[in-house]
Amino acid sequence: MTTTTARHRSMMPVYAILLISIAPVVFALLAYYAPSLGLRPPSKPHYGQLIEPQREISKQLSLHELDGKPYDLNQLKGQWILLSTGPGACPETCVRGLFVLRNSHASQGKEVDRINRILLVTDDAPVAPVVAEAYVGTHVLRADPAQLAAWLVPDAADPTAALSTGMWIIDPLGHLMMMFPDGQDPEGVRDDIRVLLKNSRIG
Repeated sequence: MTTTTARHRSMMPVYAILLISIAPVVFALLAYYAPSLGLRPPSKPHYGQLIEPQREISKQLSLHELDGKPYDLNQLKGQWILLSTGPGACPETCVRGLFVLRNSHASQGKEVDRINRILLVTDDAPVAPVVAEAYVGTHVLRADPAQLAAWLVPDAADPTAALSTGMWIIDPLGHLMMMFPDGQDPEGVRDDIRVLLKNSRIG
């Protein structure tokens, strides 16, 4: 065996280590600059529908505590708001929305303090006991349904139906920025909230 051949063989482990070291970098560069190669993992679409353009909290929205005291939603700026709506009797659709929001909130771990849960009651009926009993921590307010519909669902063909099953997210700047479809998927809502909190530098 010649000296040159022996030296070449002795360098083989070095070349192998070098290739192993740079392979992840090359892979990452190809995935970033050549997406057509299909090297990127598929991105997961968000479950909720982004509201574009985002809408600020309506100045025409009149809210009241259950005891009649006026309430300004702007005082919660700086935190995320999970918003649901429904009649005071809170039928099954309302209860499901509260359940989804409560569990989505609780599943955020150390981030829970960044979030408030709000139920806006759309009539003058007494609030169902289940709201206070099972959903402690949900702030219950009364809202004028016409004002609420003009803000939350201005394009809805049936505003009453839309408000009976609605769920929305308000960002820490006070912008209405996402709504969830009827028949809310708990995992979809939870994951959207988790992504928003992870990527947000505010609130």
